[in-house]
Amino acid sequence: MNDDPNAHIARRCAAAILERDPTVARLGIALLEVAPGYAQLSLRVGPEMLNSLGNCHGGTSFTLADVAFAVACSSTNQAGVGAHCAIDYLRPATLNDVLTATAVVSHQGRSASLVDVDVVDQNGRRIIQLRGRSSNFGRPFLSAAELDTDTASHPEV
Repeated sequence: MNDDPNAHIARRCAAAILERDPTVARLGIALLEVAPGYAQLSLRVGPEMLNSLGNCHGGTSFTLADVAFAVACSSTNQAGVGAHCAIDYLRPATLNDVLTATAVVSHQGRSASLVDVDVVDQNGRRIIQLRGRSSNFGRPFLSAAELDTDTASHPEV
C-alpha cells in the first residue's frame, strides 16, 4: 500500500465521486488508476449503449471522458465543476469494445483547471480527444473528516 498522503487523497476523492454518481454504476464505469492530477477509467460498450447506426452513442463515450475529467480534476481535493469542453469524436466504438479514458490535468489553478482526456479502445485506437476546463470553487472537495474515513470500506486502487 502506498503511504503517500497525496495518493491517499486522490483515492478518497475518486471513491467519493464514483460512489455518489449513479450514472457511473449504471454504465459500469470502473476506476483503473488514480493519482494526483491523473485518472484512468474504463467501460465495456453494451447493446444498450448503441446509437441508431449500431455504434457506441456519443453521449456514452463522452460520459466516460467526463467522469475521467472529474476524477482527475478532483484528485487533489479541489472542489469544482466542468465549465467547458471541446471534444473530437475521431472514430466510432462498437459493441463489446472496452474503452479506456486517461485524463491528465495540464493546469490546476485556484479558479480553473485544464484537463486533457484521451479515450482509446482495447486496440489502442483513439476514439475521443477531449480538453476540459473546470471552474474551481476555492475549497476542498472532501472535508478532513471525509478524508480520514476508514479506508477499509473503500478499496484502494
